[in-house]
Amino acid sequence: MLQSKTHDIIRFGIGSPGADAIPAALSTVGAQVVRDSASGVFDYGPTEGDAGLRAAVLGFFRRRHFAIEENELLITSGGMQGLDLVAKLFIGAGDLIVVESPTYTNGSAVVRSYEGELLEVPVDGNGMDVDSLAAQVAESGRTPKAIYTIPNFQNPAGVTLSLDRRRRLLDLAHRWGSLIIEDDPYGDLRFAGESLPSLAELADGRVLVVGVYTFSKVLAPGLRVGWVTAPAEVIAKMIDARQGMDTCTNVPLQRLVAGVVADGTLDEHLVHLRDLYQERRSVMLSALAEIFGDLGAIWTVPDGGFFIWLTLPEGCDMQKLLEPAVDHGVAYIPGTAFTAVPGRFTSAARLCYATTPPARIREGVQRLRDVVVAAYPWLVAPGTAR
Repeated sequence: MLQSKTHDIIRFGIGSPGADAIPAALSTVGAQVVRDSASGVFDYGPTEGDAGLRAAVLGFFRRRHFAIEENELLITSGGMQGLDLVAKLFIGAGDLIVVESPTYTNGSAVVRSYEGELLEVPVDGNGMDVDSLAAQVAESGRTPKAIYTIPNFQNPAGVTLSLDRRRRLLDLAHRWGSLIIEDDPYGDLRFAGESLPSLAELADGRVLVVGVYTFSKVLAPGLRVGWVTAPAEVIAKMIDARQGMDTCTNVPLQRLVAGVVADGTLDEHLVHLRDLYQERRSVMLSALAEIFGDLGAIWTVPDGGFFIWLTLPEGCDMQKLLEPAVDHGVAYIPGTAFTAVPGRFTSAARLCYATTPPARIREGVQRLRDVVVAAYPWLVAPGTAR
C-alpha cells in the first residue's frame, strides 16, 4: 500500500530502525571490506559462519548474555532463517505449537508453512500468560511440540516475560518435553527496568532452548545477518540442513558486521540506541496520554525495543481505518495482523516509535486521532450512535 503513495506519511508501521539509528561505521568498514578482495571476501564461506564473525559474536554474546561454546553457534541469513531452520528440524504436520497472542506474524507463518497447528496463548503486561497456557494445553489433551516466545519487548505488544513466568514456562516445557524457541531480536535494547536472564540460561540444560538473534534491529535490517544458539548436536543438524538452502551467509556482509562488533563499535552504538529509543518511546507515551487520553484507549509501556500496543474501545475497527489513516498521512499495523484467530484484536494496533524522530511522533499520533474520531465520533460524544 505505502509504495504507491507519494504524500507525506508518518510511518509507525514497519518495525525497523530509522536512518539516524544506523551507525556510520558500517559505511567505513564496508568500504574496507570490499577493498580487501584478496582475503577471500568474495568466495563462498563456511556454512557455520565466517571465522571472524563467529569469534566476534561469541565475544559479544558472552559479554552481554551467557557463555556458550564455539560449536553452539551458527551464523544465519537474518533471524528469519534461524526460525526456519528450527521449524525444519523440529516441526511437522499436525504438531501443536504454542505461540503468543498477539504474536510476530512471520514467526507464526513459519510454523504454518511446516503444517504445525497454532495454539495461541494470551499476553498481558507480564508477557505470555503461563497459567492460561497450562489450562489450554490441559483442555486440548495434547502436549505441545514447541513453544515460540519473544520474551523481551515482545513484537507486537512490547511487553516482557517476567522472571517468575520464565521459570514457570520452563517447568511446563520440562514436564511436556517441549522445545522452546526463544526469539530475541530486541533484548539488547533495554532502556528501563532490570535485565532478566534468558530462558536458555535459566533452563541450564533441563529444557532444549534454541535462541534466535539478529543484527537487524541493532545495526541495519538490510544486512540480513543473524545467529542461532543451541546445543552442539542441534547446530550440527542445522548446518546440514542449510546445505539445501543458501549454503552460507553473505560473506562480505559477515566481514562488515564482524568489523563493527569486534572493535567495540556495536557496544558503543547500543548505548546510543537505548537513549534514542527511550526518548522516542517517552514522546509517544506522552502524545498518547495527551491526544488519546479521552477516547477510552489503553496502551502498553515497554521497557525497551520498538513497539507500543494500542487498544481502542470495542466497536472500533483498526483494519478498516488503515486505508483512511494512510490517506491522512499516518501508517500502523492493525492488531488483526498478529493472530490467526478471526475477529481477535480488531480494535488494536501496533505502533513503532523506533523509526520516527520525536518531532514527528506527536504529529503522527494526532493524525491517527483525527482518523479515529472521524470514523467513531461516539468516542468523544457520549450517546452518539455507534
